[in-house]
Amino acid sequence: MLGPVILAASRSDKMRRLVSAAPMTKPVVNRFIPGETVDEVVPIVADLTDKGLEVTLDVVGEDITTREQAAAARDAYLELIERLAPLDLGTRAEMSVKLSMFGQSLEGGHELALANVRPVVEAAAAIGTTVTLDAEDHTTLDSMFAVHEELRKDFPATGCVIQAYLFRTEEDARRLAANGSRVRIVKGAYKEPASVAYQDKAEIDKAYVRILKILMDGAGYPMIGSHDPRLISISQELARRAGRKLDEYEFQMLYGIRGEEHVRLAAEGHRMRVYTAYGTDWYGYFMRRLAEKPANLLFFARSMITKN
Repeated sequence: MLGPVILAASRSDKMRRLVSAAPMTKPVVNRFIPGETVDEVVPIVADLTDKGLEVTLDVVGEDITTREQAAAARDAYLELIERLAPLDLGTRAEMSVKLSMFGQSLEGGHELALANVRPVVEAAAAIGTTVTLDAEDHTTLDSMFAVHEELRKDFPATGCVIQAYLFRTEEDARRLAANGSRVRIVKGAYKEPASVAYQDKAEIDKAYVRILKILMDGAGYPMIGSHDPRLISISQELARRAGRKLDEYEFQMLYGIRGEEHVRLAAEGHRMRVYTAYGTDWYGYFMRRLAEKPANLLFFARSMITKN
């Protein structure tokens, strides 16, 4: 029941100011967001990859209101790619982007977002890696999928994200699986109405499994975004039934959540990618992490209460 409340708070300027001012916010945020700058995050990337893990990097921030801010977001990713180049990690370090950061919601936003994200995808390809387009609320998805389709004409490894709680996603999965694209499946972390999305956790989990089976049986490359032990076990069984080798799918989990499981899966030979966000505009990302899992909220509250 707390999830929708927290998601609503993620859009509240008043709550943003309150949470940002709390003395224990920064240490807790650091659990999920290991830095605000490229200089801070590059050593994290090196450490994770040295442990046999892979990463996808997200420069956090979504509330873009000007074209100048959208261009700055593009440039932040270009700077990241420039700093990753000497590490020579290839696809072990990819990028995740939200088109809202590239101006999707502005006037002429679809064309603007495509124009801003294309040089990021080009630069990523130049250092041997890829970009995945994150899914946002349901009103943005037709635009995101159209941008994805356009980018794949020149950069077929460009990935995208689908959300199990949306009614439309099974159809999207069938189209994408047949298309041979890289697809990350997640449960979904935005507040969506009952007219477009399942509201019950059990129904969302069932949809996740149905959609994952479509991806595993298809021609694409499934990326399993989940921390749920049961879904991870089901994923392994579906991959086995589909005859997939360990390098023909991957697991993805958030930085700061179930770190021991990251290492365990990698040690078993699985591709295990850590979704690692960084940047100064961390509030919306942080609040969605709290909404996704009650234990995260309890961790935050306990940290604030026990601070001397």
